[in-house]
Amino acid sequence: MNMQIKDLIRANIKKVRPYSSARLEYSGEKGIYLDANENSMGSVTNQKFNRYPDPLQKEIKSKLAQIKNVDDNQIFLGNGSDEAIDLLIRVFCEPKQDGIIIFPPTYGVYAFFAEIHDIAITEIPLTSDFQLDVNRILELINRPPKLLFICSPNNPSANCMRSSDVENILQNFHSIVVLDEAYIDFCPEKTLLFWLKKYPNLVILQTFSKAWGLANIRMGMAFADPQIIKVMNTIKYPYNVSGLTQQTVLKALNKIDRKEKLVSQILVQRRFLESRLAGMSMVEQVYPSDANFILIRVKDAGLVYRTLLERNIIIRDRSKITGCGNGVRITVGTPAENKSLLAVLEEL
Repeated sequence: MNMQIKDLIRANIKKVRPYSSARLEYSGEKGIYLDANENSMGSVTNQKFNRYPDPLQKEIKSKLAQIKNVDDNQIFLGNGSDEAIDLLIRVFCEPKQDGIIIFPPTYGVYAFFAEIHDIAITEIPLTSDFQLDVNRILELINRPPKLLFICSPNNPSANCMRSSDVENILQNFHSIVVLDEAYIDFCPEKTLLFWLKKYPNLVILQTFSKAWGLANIRMGMAFADPQIIKVMNTIKYPYNVSGLTQQTVLKALNKIDRKEKLVSQILVQRRFLESRLAGMSMVEQVYPSDANFILIRVKDAGLVYRTLLERNIIIRDRSKITGCGNGVRITVGTPAENKSLLAVLEEL
């Protein structure tokens, strides 16, 4: 592929110097820290909260590199995947000039950040079976926007995109392709991380919020060519991931079997829900799911949503977004939560 990553980066971003801190220059773990104007006397708690966290999360990246079979310098860690999405738009898209491509129905944050940064949004709807319309996408290769966001498994439709379609786009699209794999652990398809060395314009997003069950601590991952990771680290907040978050993630990475057990339990409950929902007269379609949620089409999405809300059961009404007429999205809950959900739906 005739493409240089540096040619896609905004001109002013290329000139930005990284925020300099002594913690970035000092590689040791122990020392007398008199550099950052912290409270040297300690914290109001009995934990060491008075010191700033590792700004580059080196210990986590070292563990992740082994688990994901990538290099440390191919990993960015941020405050949820949302931070990575925001930074990618900042790095590559010039306000009022550049654009992104999204494929509705899809994750709303891509458009949200594009709007904040005054970036044009091109929408190419997914096909009727929620797959990429590759022919229409490839029509744009001669005048490509800077970023293309593919969510797989997709939110809200819950299905994986065909890997052959993703690769076709990567081979022909001379800009950055962002593949959001937030739900990949629930999918029979494998992550496409192994494509990173083959396609320097590929960025893959993953998260600790879903399969790892750590949504509250907010940590997302981006995997990409070292050139992209370097510039993301240059413009991120100096201490973007808290020490508490880093400690929690390190503990989780040492208990991968726990994560796999949770995923297995969710998949069992997903199949249970799919089976029960498919037998209800009010449900017109249960879409195939590769995620930890299910999209269903009902006769009256508004009625279903309001009735459940009155019983303190919160789902998402997706009926007004592209391709999801009368659709509601239901996260797979605990066995007790799922039974409560089904009991109310059966009344309807």
